[in-house]
Amino acid sequence: MAVQKNEKIEKPTVVKEKKTVKKVQTDNDVKRKAAKLVVAHLKKKLPENDFLGREHITNWINDMEELLLKEEFVLVEYHEMRRNLNDVIERTVDEELRFKLRDSWYSLGKALDKKVRQR
Repeated sequence: MAVQKNEKIEKPTVVKEKKTVKKVQTDNDVKRKAAKLVVAHLKKKLPENDFLGREHITNWINDMEELLLKEEFVLVEYHEMRRNLNDVIERTVDEELRFKLRDSWYSLGKALDKKVRQR
């Protein structure tokens, strides 16, 4: 039995049931993930060479990463870290880097305001 060009060969379809268990995200999960992303972008923005105030920024990044590793999410601590980032920005001499840090400071504020998307 030859198949003509216009005819389609039907393949048997097998429907597999996928059992997916989705973790219900809370507002705190979304905020933590967004803050982690902001810190990752901030690391990429830093210049490779040494600059004045580098130790302040790296200390802040290390403190923020320790906070992100904590099991519990306390929003007050994250706002305190945002205030500390503002202090670091004020101590930064390089104007171009200060603008980049200010953008990250703003993004961190937006990240802490995020909420779970409602479907």
